Order: sequence, then C-alpha cells, then structure tokens
Amino acid sequence: MKKLFYYFVKYTAKLASHCYFREIKIYGLETLPKKGGVLFSPNHQGAFLDPLLVGCNIPKGVTSLTRSDVFGGPLQWFLDALKMLPVYRIRNGYANLRKNDIIFEKCKKLLSENQWIMMFSEASHHSEYYLQSLSKGSSRLAYEAQEISKDPIYIVPVGINYGDHKNPYCDLHLVFGPPIAISPYFEREEEKPAVINAIRDALRVAMKKCIWLPENDEPYLTRKQLIHRGNTRLSFRDIKKGIEDLSLTPKKSKQVKKWQKGFMGLVSIPNLPPLLVLKRILGLFEDIVFYSSIKMCAGLILFPVWWITVFLCSQLWWDWEMGILLSACCVVLLYFRQLLSNKFLS
Repeated sequence: MKKLFYYFVKYTAKLASHCYFREIKIYGLETLPKKGGVLFSPNHQGAFLDPLLVGCNIPKGVTSLTRSDVFGGPLQWFLDALKMLPVYRIRNGYANLRKNDIIFEKCKKLLSENQWIMMFSEASHHSEYYLQSLSKGSSRLAYEAQEISKDPIYIVPVGINYGDHKNPYCDLHLVFGPPIAISPYFEREEEKPAVINAIRDALRVAMKKCIWLPENDEPYLTRKQLIHRGNTRLSFRDIKKGIEDLSLTPKKSKQVKKWQKGFMGLVSIPNLPPLLVLKRILGLFEDIVFYSSIKMCAGLILFPVWWITVFLCSQLWWDWEMGILLSACCVVLLYFRQLLSNKFLS
C-alpha cells in the first residue's frame, strides 16, 4: 500500500509540475549511474517542492532526508510511505542530535544496497540563486557508505533553477551533473576528515556548474536581473554563459495600470473561492521560499475540487453539458489569468 501511494504521489507531482511550470528542461539524466548507491545533492531554493521535482523526474524511488519537526502525529504514515527520514538539528535540542547517528546508519545501509538517497547539502532552504555554504553531512555519509559497500557509491550534484521563486508558469531547468565517484578518494593518503573535506569541495564545484548564478559576488544583484521569462526559455548553457558575461537582456520594471488590475480581477471571478483560500494560506508564510511549493501542492487540491463542485452544481441546476462547459471555462480562465499576470507583472 505504501509503495502504491509513493508512486501515486510521484506521478501526480510530475503531472502537476508540468501544469505549474511553463516549460521544464531536464539535463544530465543519461549520466546517472546504472549500478551502485547514489546520493543526490540538490540546491535548496523551493522548500518541499525541491524533493518533489527531483523525485518525480528520476527513474527510481529515492529516500529523502528532511527536517525532523514535520515527523510524528497523523502524518507519519504518509511520510514513511514517501520514504522520508528525519534529520535533527541543534534547534531540535542537543540530545536529539544523537538520533542522527541512527538515521545515518540506515542511510549507509541503503546506499550499500544500491539504493538512492536525496540529501540537501546546503544548511537550509533559501530564496536566492547562489549556492550557500555546504555542510559535510552528505560527503561524510557517502564516504562512510563506501567503507562498507562492495559496489561503488556516487554523489550526484543537482541544480534546481527556477525562473521565478514566487509565480507559477515560469520555466524550470533541472540539471543533473556528472556523478562524483567516492572510491577514488580512498586512494588519498590524508586523514579521513581531510578526505571528507575534499569530497565536499568537489561537490561544491560540481553543484555550481549546475546552477545559473552560483556566486554571491559583487555583480550578483545585476546578474540576478537577467533571470526572467524573456531569458529562461534559452538553454541552460546559454543562460549561464549570458549571466556570466552580462550579455542577456535585463528585466524591465513594470508598473501595473488600473485597467490591468481591473481586468485581472474580472478574469479571476470564476475561480475566486480557491484563489481566496490559496491567498489565505500564503498569508501564513512570510518566507517566499514556500510560495511555489504551496501554490503547486495546494492548487493541485483546491482547483480540481472547485471545478468538480461547479460541475455538480451546474448539473443539478441545468444539465451535465452546462456543467462541463462552465467547468471548462473555469480551467481556461485560470490559465488565461496566469498568462495575464505574467504579462502585466513580470
């Protein structure tokens, strides 16, 4: 039952992501190892949307490590079904840090059995494009898994590149970098901590190659303005090069006119109930890093429920043909609303 639920969520998330994003471009899937344990290390700019996007686009199931405070209670069955394991941090209490040893032992065993694991090497999620500092956790896990495994262990750097951190119907570039084999590091003569640091350094370099704008340097804010809808339809390589040499067209600031706001409001009326509920949910979060996650996941539930309600009510008052017509109008107008929003606001 749990396995069935996992694949239901995986393919539902894949379908939802193709509705949420204007275009999804995936690079490097062909380089994934065919044999051995794999630890995926993505950047972390999209809260719980990040593991969904990686998990639904790779060919095998993956166990994900995530913050411990979401575990326990009525959701535990679903977390187990989704192959999620908790990671404890100092904010969870110093005593709880010892529980990480048990979790890491499970992960090492999974990797040694040629399973796939996902772990975010950045300290926490964020809403910037550049790569944050990396912890040694993923590098240490891969190294210690290789110590007990007869088969090769790899770390795969992953770049999740969002065309917009807040608004739907943007472009997504998902980049899988060349796998980093761990076994060659055992040939080094340094002590174990130095070798783990070397793996982390190699991972940092590899992850930066998978990200449009990896450095928080002096021209960062200028380069950040080059990431917008007019440019993100280019290939990953062209975007990255254009950002580096500042050859792309910068984003133009727009001022929304009154008639545009009025027209947007008019188009929103058929889907007003779910839009208001979604706005209320978003109001509970100050950090914009959650916005895309909530919009895609909550929208996946709210809008279909509303469209079914419109169909059923229309069928009762008129007939099923009217129900289909009005429901279809709601779907089309939501799509049209987003096109207008992107044109007027971004």
